[in-house]
Amino acid sequence: MAKKKGSALLIVYTDVDIENDAEFNAWYNEEHVPERLSAPGFLDAARYEALKGGPRYLAVYELETADALQTDEYLRMSQNPTEWTRRMSPNVVGRGTVRIACTQIYPEESDPHTLGRGMAPALQIGRMDVPADIEARYNEYYDTVRTPANLQIPGCLHVRRYHVVEGSPKYLTMYEFEHEKVPETLAWENQRRQDTMHEYIGGSYGHAPGSPGVYRRVQPPRSF
Repeated sequence: MAKKKGSALLIVYTDVDIENDAEFNAWYNEEHVPERLSAPGFLDAARYEALKGGPRYLAVYELETADALQTDEYLRMSQNPTEWTRRMSPNVVGRGTVRIACTQIYPEESDPHTLGRGMAPALQIGRMDVPADIEARYNEYYDTVRTPANLQIPGCLHVRRYHVVEGSPKYLTMYEFEHEKVPETLAWENQRRQDTMHEYIGGSYGHAPGSPGVYRRVQPPRSF
C-alpha cells in the first residue's frame, strides 16, 4: 500500500476572478498538481472549494516531511516555471493568496493504519494565533479534551494539528470529514456547546481571516 500521509503539509489558498476561473482550474488539475506530485517527498494532493470561510480555492499537499520543499527537484520546478504556470499561478491571477508549510504536532506519531488513506472528501481548517501565555494550556486542552471528543462525532474521520514553519499564524488544525455537512450536525453543535476551552486556558486566541473554513473536495472528483 502506497504511503499517502507524512508529517507535513503544504497548503495554498487563493481567490480567482471569474474570467480566469476555467483556465486556472485546468492548469492546476492538468499540469501543476501532477508536476508537484512528481517531486520527492510529495505523497498525495487534492484541491478543495470553500463552502464556508475562505479564500475560495484550497490546494493541500501531503509531504513526507517539510524537507520535501528543499529538494533539488522541487526547487528546480519552483525556479523554472512553465509558460502556463507563468500565466496562471496563484501568485499571478490569484487574490488573497496564502501559502503555508507546516509540521505535524498532533498526533505525535501517525497511526500506521491511516498512512494509506487518501485525501478526505471534506475538510475544516482552522488557522489560529495563540498568545504565548496560554499556549501550553491550549495545546493540552486541544489534544486531551477537544480532539478526542470531536473524533466521537459521526463523520469526523481524523484530526491533525500543525506548527506553521512557513507563513502564519503559528497553529493550524485540520479536520477530515466524510462530508461537508458534519459541522452542521446536531452532534457537532452539541459538542461545540459543551466545549470549555476558553475557560480552561484562561484567555482567547485569534483566527486568521476566513478561518475556520469548510472545504469540499473538487479534485480528485467526488462520487457524491
